[in-house]
Amino acid sequence: MTNAPSPAPPFGRALCAMVTPFTESGALDLDGARRLAAHLVAEGCDGLVLSGTTGESPTTTDTEKSELVRAVRSAVGDRVPLVAGVGTADTRHTVELALAAEKAGADGVLVVSPYYSRPPQDALEAHFREVADASGLPVLLYDIPGRTGTRIEPETLIRLAGHPRIVGVKDCSYDLLGTQKVLSRTDLAYYAGCDEQILALYAVGAAGYVSTVANVVPRRLRAVLDAFDAGDTGGAALLQRRAMGLIESMMASGLPGTVTAKALLAALGLPAGPVRAPLRPADRETTDGLLAAYSACAAG
Repeated sequence: MTNAPSPAPPFGRALCAMVTPFTESGALDLDGARRLAAHLVAEGCDGLVLSGTTGESPTTTDTEKSELVRAVRSAVGDRVPLVAGVGTADTRHTVELALAAEKAGADGVLVVSPYYSRPPQDALEAHFREVADASGLPVLLYDIPGRTGTRIEPETLIRLAGHPRIVGVKDCSYDLLGTQKVLSRTDLAYYAGCDEQILALYAVGAAGYVSTVANVVPRRLRAVLDAFDAGDTGGAALLQRRAMGLIESMMASGLPGTVTAKALLAALGLPAGPVRAPLRPADRETTDGLLAAYSACAAG
């Protein structure tokens, strides 16, 4: 018996939050971005999120964000959807970025809660509605209160679900009860934004994941969803557990996932380049530990 999959989610199931490759001098590496995107799609990613936190959106310019979308589109064509991160602390700027992403060829936008200013829920709702009204692109909301300081409360999400272009949520809330409340009362497509929760959220009706770890083991993570869809829930759980060593090394080591993903990609000979300040690269000892975790995951 198989687990009948839910209706096709708006951006696919297995999405990678792709790093933004830079040259050694720190410039945007468009050729590297094209090569990395093509590699990730070939390895099982059926959607790419560009200029998210993993893509170092706080330190890339508006022009670079548009150039990145165009470059990746040229590499992958229409084979997979591209979701562009456009969220900022400023509603007007976020609208501008959403319009630019649409013009550059994105298929959707990822909009994080405005950070630092910590708007109340009515202001937060108005912010998302203004961005969703501004372009014709579907919107994926990003709930990550640990970074923004503001939770998108379940009742706010339920109201926002009535907007025709707000189609999903990247969920890093660590609130399984709240997540299931929204899932039970809306048609929003939920994506696990924390790799350790991929199977847990998928099992209660999430659409899939948006993963940083997928930069380095896209097939391994996709296999968790595939096993679950095939009815092999035990196998899915085993695959999730086998990935946990790498997930912990990359996402819970005290370093941002951008840093650990770029360290591993570089060690594996894939396009990555340096991180931009204020981030700093992983040291040799850390990289060696990441490689050991990667090897164990790949062999499992």
